[in-house]
Amino acid sequence: MNGTVVVLGGRSEIGLAVATKLARAGSTEFVLAARRSHELDEQERELRAAGATRVDRVEFDADDTDRHADVLGEIMTAHGPVDVVVTAFGILGDQARAETDAAHALQIVHTDYTAHVSVLTHVANLLRAQASGRLVVFSSVAGVRVRRANYVYGSAKAGLDGFASGLADALAGSGVHLLLVRPGFVVGRMTEGMSPAPFSSTPDQVAAATVGALTSGRHTVWVPWMLRPLFFALRLLPRAVWRRMPR
Repeated sequence: MNGTVVVLGGRSEIGLAVATKLARAGSTEFVLAARRSHELDEQERELRAAGATRVDRVEFDADDTDRHADVLGEIMTAHGPVDVVVTAFGILGDQARAETDAAHALQIVHTDYTAHVSVLTHVANLLRAQASGRLVVFSSVAGVRVRRANYVYGSAKAGLDGFASGLADALAGSGVHLLLVRPGFVVGRMTEGMSPAPFSSTPDQVAAATVGALTSGRHTVWVPWMLRPLFFALRLLPRAVWRRMPR
């Protein structure tokens, strides 16, 4: 593995777990990009313990789309060549609130979809110019068939899934590879206090599957793998049944 690993959303549990596994696999240079980047001491220590020799921090606000081009361009200029870019930012939001508070619904969609469209477009252009690089995008099974119980978050993930799938095809032949990751319920900070859904996973399990798929050059990975046949079957459920499905 040659080049820098960039984690956009540097305090994300899944993003850090992916970076840590890449460090153990031989990557040595990392960039953690997040808001309040001066507070990433714990994340830096974890990466260095895993074998990283250089960990730089960059101030990055995913919601500030006007700054994306400048921040991402500066990262590429200062830390290139870049081997892997992990887009690990996102919010779950409050579904009940979003159903009546349009501003909150827009906040969820902006962070989980619109901001990703901006970031992925800029990163894809930068990696194309480099003629190499790997891009990791975290979708969700919540976007495969959107459920009534979390339709705001699910709709944002559905949009992201479609955008990333199309971008992966657009990158074919450019030297840039995009890996789309579709996890189920992940037990972590974002879902703290919620009852785990069937076939739940941990950030470490998602990271292990992600790095394995990245190494083997796969385009899509479901975590855990049995969610793929399960959701193929769930697509066939009548709508009257589907609308009663929990989140």
